[in-house]
Amino acid sequence: MTDSKYFTTNKKGEIFELKAELNNEKKEKRKEAVKKVIAAMTVGKDVSSLFPDVVNCMQTDNLELKKLVYLYLMNYAKSQPDMAIMAVNSFVKDCEDPNPLIRALAVRTMGCIRVDKITEYLCEPLRKCLKDEDPYVRKTAAVCVAKLHDINAQMVEDQGFLDSLRDLIADSNPMVGLSTSCFPNHCNLLDLNPQNINKLLTALNECTEWGQIFILDCLSNYNPKDEREAQSICERVTPRLSHANSAVVLSAVKVLMKFLELLPKELDYYTTLLKKLSPPLVTLLSGEPEVQYVALRNINLIVQKRPEILKQEIKVFFVKYNDPIYVKLEKLDIMIRLASQANIAQVLAELKEYATEVDVDFVRKAVRAIGRCAIKVEQSAERCVSTLLDLIQTKVNYVVQEAIVVIRDIFRKYPNKYESIIATLCENLDSLDEPDARAAMIWIVGEYAERIDNADELLESFLEGFHDESTQVQLTLLTAIVKLFLKKPSETQELVQQVLSLATQDSDNPDLRDRGYIYWRLLSTDPVTAKEVVLSEKPLISEETDLIEPTLLDELICHIGSLASVYHKPPNAFVEGSHGIHRKHLPIHIDTGESPVSAGPAVPIEQAQSVIPSQGDLLGDLLNLDLGPPVNVPQVSSMQMGAVDLLGGGLDSLVSERYTTYSRKGLFISAGMVYLFSQVWLPAVKAKGLEISGTFSRRQGQMYMDMTFTNKALQHMTDFAIQFNKNSFGVIPTTPLPIHTPLMPSQSIEVSLPLNTIGPVMKMDPLNNLQVAVKNNIDVFYFSGLIPLNIFFVEDGKMERQVFLATWKDIPNENELQYQIKECHLNADTVSGKLQNDNIYTIAKRNVEGQDMLYQSLKLTNGIWILAELRIQPGNPNYTEG
Repeated sequence: MTDSKYFTTNKKGEIFELKAELNNEKKEKRKEAVKKVIAAMTVGKDVSSLFPDVVNCMQTDNLELKKLVYLYLMNYAKSQPDMAIMAVNSFVKDCEDPNPLIRALAVRTMGCIRVDKITEYLCEPLRKCLKDEDPYVRKTAAVCVAKLHDINAQMVEDQGFLDSLRDLIADSNPMVGLSTSCFPNHCNLLDLNPQNINKLLTALNECTEWGQIFILDCLSNYNPKDEREAQSICERVTPRLSHANSAVVLSAVKVLMKFLELLPKELDYYTTLLKKLSPPLVTLLSGEPEVQYVALRNINLIVQKRPEILKQEIKVFFVKYNDPIYVKLEKLDIMIRLASQANIAQVLAELKEYATEVDVDFVRKAVRAIGRCAIKVEQSAERCVSTLLDLIQTKVNYVVQEAIVVIRDIFRKYPNKYESIIATLCENLDSLDEPDARAAMIWIVGEYAERIDNADELLESFLEGFHDESTQVQLTLLTAIVKLFLKKPSETQELVQQVLSLATQDSDNPDLRDRGYIYWRLLSTDPVTAKEVVLSEKPLISEETDLIEPTLLDELICHIGSLASVYHKPPNAFVEGSHGIHRKHLPIHIDTGESPVSAGPAVPIEQAQSVIPSQGDLLGDLLNLDLGPPVNVPQVSSMQMGAVDLLGGGLDSLVSERYTTYSRKGLFISAGMVYLFSQVWLPAVKAKGLEISGTFSRRQGQMYMDMTFTNKALQHMTDFAIQFNKNSFGVIPTTPLPIHTPLMPSQSIEVSLPLNTIGPVMKMDPLNNLQVAVKNNIDVFYFSGLIPLNIFFVEDGKMERQVFLATWKDIPNENELQYQIKECHLNADTVSGKLQNDNIYTIAKRNVEGQDMLYQSLKLTNGIWILAELRIQPGNPNYTEG
C-alpha cells in the first residue's frame, strides 16, 4: 500500500494518539507515527505540539526516519526556536556518523534551520564537514555555507568559512567545485583566479545542465585579466550554445556578450563569435510560446546592444497567425529595431498586413510600428506615409486614430515635407474620440494653422466641450489656440481670450491653470517674446526614444537569462531586500600603455569613457563651482512685470528668494567649499511664524535632509507636506514629511527626511541649488538652499587603477581644469584620509621631485565620474587640483 493512506484520516483526538505512537518502543510504530505527523503537517494541520516527541525519534540508525524527522525540524524550528536547541546535540553527533549520507543530511538540515539562536552551535560540525573525506558531504557543506551567509554574514566571515570555500573551488571533485559557484555573492566574497576558473570550466563538461547554469553564471561575474584569457574562456563556453536546455543557452550567451566587450573588433575571432551567437538565439524561437517570450525579451536587449548579431535574421521575427499576443508584440518590437534600408520593403509589407488583422491591440501596435519605421529609416518615410494614408482610407475607426497619432510624430521628424496630407487628415476630424488622436489632430492644426484656412473653426469646435476633454487634450488645445493667435492675431483674439479664461478661471487642474497663466502673462507683457517661446523651432524626434538607457542596458546584459532580463529592470527594482545585490556592469576594453599609476586588472565601470565631458555640460558646471574663498550668494530680485500678476505672487516670491544668504563654516577640502552645519533656511518672519533650519548629510549610503521645524507663532500648525522643484541631480524626498502630530506654539520638531535621486532633472544655477516648497494648515512657503556637493559622492567611486589610467589618457587637454586650494596645512596622507571620508578615493600616490601627487576618483549619484590629480608640496600650504 502506498503512503497516500496517511493523508486520508480525519479522526478526532489524533494528536493524542500520535503522541503515544511517537513514544512507542517499536521502531516501525515510531516510523509510522512520524509519517502521519509529516502528512498532517503537509496538509496544513498544526502539529507543533509534538515537537519534543518527534525530536526524540532522531536517535535512530534508520535513514528514512531521520529524513522525516529532519523535515519536521526544518518546518517548525522557526516557530519553536527554544525547543530546536534540543536537536543540536543530535546534529553534532550525526555530523560524525560513519555513513556519509547521514553526515550530509545533518549538514543540509543545519543550513535550512534559519534560527539565529542555534547557528553558532553549528559552526564546528560545519567546519569538519567542509574538510570531510567524502565529496558529497563537502559539496553539501559548501551549499550550507551559502545558506548560513544569508542568516549571519558576519559570522561566516569571522569563522573563516569563506577561506574554506576558496579552497573548495579547486577541489579534486568537480561537483564540489560546482557547489561553490552556487554561492550567491561568490564573486564579491571569493577570490576567483585563472586556476579556479579553469577548474570550473573543466567541471562544465561533467555536471548536469543546472550545474552548468551555475558555473556559467559564475563565469559571467569573472573579469579576465586580458583579451587572451577572455578569448580562451569564450572558446570553452561556445559549445554550450548548442545545448538542448534553453537556460544553459542563455547563460552561455550572457558570458559571451560580456566577454565580447574585452575583445578587439578587428580580431577575426570577434567576427566569428558574433556569427556563432545567431543560430542558438533563432533556435530558441522554435520552442513553446512561454519559452519564446523569455527568449524574445532577452533578444530585445541583445539587439539593442549588438544589432549586427541578428541583422540577417529579420524574417524569424515575422509574426505567425497562431502566436499569442504577448509573443506577437515582442516580435513586432524586435522587427522595428532590426529594420534598415536593406530590409524596409519586407518590413513594411508585413506591417501593412498586420494592420488588417482582427486583434485591435496588435493592429494599433502595427500602425505605430509603421511610424517608427518612417522615423528610423529616412529613405522609407515617403513609402510609410503612403501606407498610412491607405490605412486611413479604410475608415476603420481605431486604425484611423492610431495613424493620425503616428503622422504627428512624422511631422515632428520631417517638418515642411508631408504637409500636403493635412487635408486628408481633417476629413476624419469628426470620427476622432480617443484622447491621443484628438490631441494629435489639435497639435497638427495648431502647428500648421497658417496653411489651414478654417483652422480657427476647427479648433473652436473642440473648444465647445472643453471641460469634458481629457487633460492631455485641454493642454494641447490651449497651446494650439495660442499658436493660432500668434500667427493670426486679428482674427482669433476672442478665441484666445475664451480659452485662457476657461483654462485659468473655470478649471481645477493646476497644470492647465499654470500653463494658462504663463501664456496670459507672456501675451500681455511681451508678444514678441511669446512668439519666440511658443513658436520656437522644435527639436527633431529620434527613433531612439524607446531604447533602454545605455548604463541600464549594460547592467541588464549582465543579467541575461534571469527575471531582470524579462522585466527589463535591474534586480534591485523588484527584489525585496535587494540591498545585498551587487550592481553588475559590462567591462571596457583597455589598451595597455605607460601610466602615472601602476596597472591593475580590468573591472567594469559605468561609461568610463565619459568621465570628463566638454565644458558647459553638467560636469563642466560642477567643476566651476565656487572654488575660491567663501562668499555670500547675492539676492536675485524678482522680474518687474508691467501687467497684473496673475500668479498671485507665488512664483515671484520663490524667484526673489531663490538664493539664501548665509554664513558658512567647516572645511570640505576637495572643492575648497565650506558649509554651515545647520543654517536657517526659512526665517519665521517670512513664513508666518514657521522657522525651518537644517542641513544635508549622507549616512550609510543614504542622503538625508535633516531639518528642525520651530513654531514661533501663536497658533498650532498641522498638515505638513514638502515638495522639491526640478533640480540638477533629480533630488526628491523618498518618503512624505514625517510630522504626524500638531506643532504647538514655541515647540520644535526634528525631522530626518531620506532623499533619493530618481526625480526629474533640470539644470539649476548654481548647480547644487535646491528649491523647496513646504505646506501647512496656514499657507505654502518657499525657500532654497545649496546642497553640499559631497552629499552626491557615492560609496562605489573607487576606480580600478588600469581603468583610471586608460580614462585619464583619453581626456582631451581642453577638458582639463586646474584650481588652487589655499591655506591647507595638511600632509598628503592626512588629506587622502579626510577625502576618503567623503567618498573621494586615492587611486595612486607618487612623489615627483619632492612633490606628492595624489590621483583620485569620485562618482556622483547620476553616474558621472570625476578624476583628479592633487599636487602637494611639503611645507607649502597651497595645493594644485587638476
